Order: sequence, then C-alpha cells, then structure tokens
Amino acid sequence: MSEMLKDKVAVIYGAGGAIGGAVARAFAQEGAKVFLTGRLRPPVEAVAADIVSAGGSAEAAEVDALDEQAVDEHLASVIETAGRVDISFNAVGIPDTTILGVPLIEQDLESFFLPITSYATSYFLTARLAARRMVANRSGVIMTVSALHSRTGIPLVGGYGPAQAVKEALTRNLSAELAPHGLRVVGLRPQAMPEADTIKEAFEPRAKATGMTWEQFQEFLVSKTHPRRLMTLAEMANVAVFVASDKASGMTGTTINLTMGSLDD
Repeated sequence: MSEMLKDKVAVIYGAGGAIGGAVARAFAQEGAKVFLTGRLRPPVEAVAADIVSAGGSAEAAEVDALDEQAVDEHLASVIETAGRVDISFNAVGIPDTTILGVPLIEQDLESFFLPITSYATSYFLTARLAARRMVANRSGVIMTVSALHSRTGIPLVGGYGPAQAVKEALTRNLSAELAPHGLRVVGLRPQAMPEADTIKEAFEPRAKATGMTWEQFQEFLVSKTHPRRLMTLAEMANVAVFVASDKASGMTGTTINLTMGSLDD
C-alpha cells in the first residue's frame, strides 16, 4: 500500500497539542518528513519521539509562532536540511480560560481582541513565510484549523468566534492569490473532540457562568451532531492527510466542515 505523503516535507506549528500531535503522527505514518514546532519544547519532543520510535522521520524545535523572526529562521533551517517545504500546518492555539465565559457586554477590549490578534497573527505569519518558499517550487499546501464558532452564534465565547472567522477568510484570500502560483490553501473545521484538552478548556469557564456539568456539556454537543457522537482525533487527522496529499489537488480556498452535522452547509 502506497504512502499518501511519501517524502513530503511538512512543518507543523502547535505540534505539542492534541490536534497538532495527531496530525504530525498521521503525516509521518503516511511517509512525510515532519518538522514539529511549539512554544514549549518538551511536549513537541514527546511527539517527535513517538514518531521516531514508530519508524517515522521527525525533528522538534522550540518556535513561537507569534514571532516572525523565529518562524522565518526555523523555515530556513528546514530548507537547509530537507531542501524544501511541501506542507505548512498551523494548529496553534491559545489558552481559553481568560477569553471564554464572559458576556460580550462585560468584556474589556483587550480580552476581546486577544484571540483575534493571536490566531490571525500566527496563521498569517506561518502561511506567508511558508508561501514565500513554496512559490519558488510552484507547489505546496498551507493548512490550518478553525471551529464551528466561525459560522454560528455561540454565547460566552468572546472574540474566539470572530478569530476563527478571520482564519477562514484568510484561507480564502491566500488561496485566491497563491493558487495561480501552484499552491493550495485549505482549512479544517472540526467540532469538539473529547480526546483534546481544548474541549475541557472551553467547558470550564462557561461552566461557571451557566452551571452546566461536564456530562451535560458533552451531551449538548453530541445532540447537535447527525450520528449523535463527536469526532475523534484520528478521524480529523485522516482528513488532514488526504487534504495535504496530491489526491486533493482539486481542493483549495475552502474550509472543510468536520462538525459531523452540527453545522449544516
């Protein structure tokens, strides 16, 4: 059986998190050489060690995806080591506890804009700097992760929803400019995945405001889906592999709905 990403060079930002780690493992399993980054080195190194022990190719580095120089220098080192960059995957997140659970009319301006500026800056920097390298080869895939908050009204999420909408708009605009140069830009929009820490981080501040229990929160999310269950990290990562592969060559300028029916297109 052929590997879908054989010999592809992939850089993953936020690789120490649940989503970034799952995608990194899936990419490596399909033959990609993965270069993993994160603001904190230990969790990134743990993912790289898992990949190497399974026979894959992975290197870990400490990179703050909000630091333009750090991202640029890391990409230069990847080019020096591997010769090119084929895939840039941004799974960078910020802690939700300070931005969720507060009504908009009670939220201060700085707290509201924190997720918008952080998510937009990280995605813009990583995409732009990767694209500059990819354009020379007239080939490459730029990817990120958003959430259903981008398309539907949800209370007590502050600037998080607008931040995800910004990322999806940027995906469309990057594609419009880069597709003529042979690049694809595609996003993934999963709903809460129980294995990821982010679902609990999203629940806890809102629990205080609503009185909802953890079980009630999960039941609420499940009730919105068509199969009455939530997506797994493996299911999301499998879609990421396909999108990053040459088999998805007809796909660009879009965000794939992985909310299992919670958000109808």
